[in-house]
Amino acid sequence: MMGRYRWSSWGEGGGEGKVGPAWLEGLMRETFFGGCGAHQNQRKNEKNVFCLHCCLSICPHCLPFHRLHPLLQVRRYVYHDVVRLDDLEKLIDCSNIQPYTINSAKVIFLNQRPQSRSCKGSANACFTCDRILQEPFHFCSLSCKVNYMVYEGESLSTILHRFDESDFAISQFEGLRVDGSEVIDEDSHFAPTSSYSNTTEATSNSVISCEANNTSKKNKGKATRFLPGIVLSLGNRRKGAPHRAPLS
Repeated sequence: MMGRYRWSSWGEGGGEGKVGPAWLEGLMRETFFGGCGAHQNQRKNEKNVFCLHCCLSICPHCLPFHRLHPLLQVRRYVYHDVVRLDDLEKLIDCSNIQPYTINSAKVIFLNQRPQSRSCKGSANACFTCDRILQEPFHFCSLSCKVNYMVYEGESLSTILHRFDESDFAISQFEGLRVDGSEVIDEDSHFAPTSSYSNTTEATSNSVISCEANNTSKKNKGKATRFLPGIVLSLGNRRKGAPHRAPLS
């Protein structure tokens, strides 16, 4: 089944009144990884899934109520929301947006990030927020590309794809951790996709894993089964106590 768009109007500057699909506006404006109001008394209730049909962020406890809707998983790196490039490209043209590699998976930032100073001089920079980028990219995030096109009066329909809803079925969340953070590999690195790494993100040692992990092997806690094949881990990730070698 092919996804159908619900269109809404938004824009700034020269793009006032331009239209775009409701899911796109919602994806860029929704707040993720906050507590879910519908499941505020539940553990691990962070909203880390976006429903493309309802155009809102939901938590893993909400999944059974959206089981027939196309769903997109949102991940987080250092307090900023990212989506896997493979997933986002099925929805929208991501060309000219600088991707980053996290644990061998390419991701795209949803929104621009705060920066202490903007780019000056001849360095390659984001067309919207002036963040320094690698060649040949023009945007640092999805919102920067969309906002630039809206401001310039370009039609967003030229970059939108008609997606297959089966690519975003609830079955993709089998084994998803309820906290949405998955497993952090402290020995890996976070960097732009090319070998050039003179950006702040490239020097960071903190990473997220962008591949779904087998929670039955990683967690020893209890699990709640909402639907056949959908297991949501409720276990803690507390490490064991360190063991010291005996004194000689």
